[in-house]
Amino acid sequence: MTEKKIIFSIPDYRYLQQEILALGEFEEGKIEVKLFPDGERYQRILTPVQGRDVVLIGGTISDSDTLEIYDLAYALIKYGARSIRIFFPYFGYSTMERAVKIGEVVTAKSRAVMFSSLPRTSLGNHFIFFDLHSEGIPHYFEGQVLINHVYCKPIVIEAAEELAEDGFVMACTDAGRAKWVESLANEMGVNAAFVFKRRISGEKTEVTSISADVEGRDVVIYDDMVRTGGSLINAAKAYKNAGAKKIFTITTHGLFTNEALRKIEDSGVISKVVTTNTHPNSYAVKTEFLIVKSVAGLILEQLRNS
Repeated sequence: MTEKKIIFSIPDYRYLQQEILALGEFEEGKIEVKLFPDGERYQRILTPVQGRDVVLIGGTISDSDTLEIYDLAYALIKYGARSIRIFFPYFGYSTMERAVKIGEVVTAKSRAVMFSSLPRTSLGNHFIFFDLHSEGIPHYFEGQVLINHVYCKPIVIEAAEELAEDGFVMACTDAGRAKWVESLANEMGVNAAFVFKRRISGEKTEVTSISADVEGRDVVIYDDMVRTGGSLINAAKAYKNAGAKKIFTITTHGLFTNEALRKIEDSGVISKVVTTNTHPNSYAVKTEFLIVKSVAGLILEQLRNS
């Protein structure tokens, strides 16, 4: 009889660990975590992992969490795990995935190199990501690391079809995500749209035009990540001014920093926001304005096929 995979998580992602464990196919990986008076973290693995297949769930939502994932993964491997799969529901550092000015630190690259340095288990180290902001990030990892980039397309499509009326337009906030949105639109058999922007200053842009006719139609704006919501609100206003009926937003990674969700709702142009639960902030605010969809099913699919 094949032993069950052991599911671990860092504390901030225990909600996803518990969703997976509720399915009854896996064993819970238990850890003890506490902080010393000086702020140093103590971790102890309580579930034996010698010769076992282990899974670790954790997102790089802060530098502290990133190190917590690394330290725990390192220990799991050194204590004898025969394989390790690290699920990064949210992999940050997308703002610094390339250097624009001389001397800038490409944090996405340095973090990838750091995780690549983990000792290799006998069956290899597998890293699984969800809707990365940059398609180039997987190429930053080195050595024999096995990478899988999972697209949350099934969740996005289901949410769009639940919210909007037939004949809706699938849209994005700018031309940068146009290819991805076009792919979604083609799969659903609807039109795609994006806005053209002109940069006024380093921090301010204005919408100059829209690529498609949205008059009298629902518009579903997809963005892989919503942080402050500024670009989203500006794009939604442009679609509304162009005659859109109702506007909905779907995002994979709902960070919603600086009261972004309240600002989006107060803008009055967006009827509903849907996010997945790849980031703990998706549960930080309880409001009917926000619908949260779980990626647990996508994680389960990856585990069953491995």
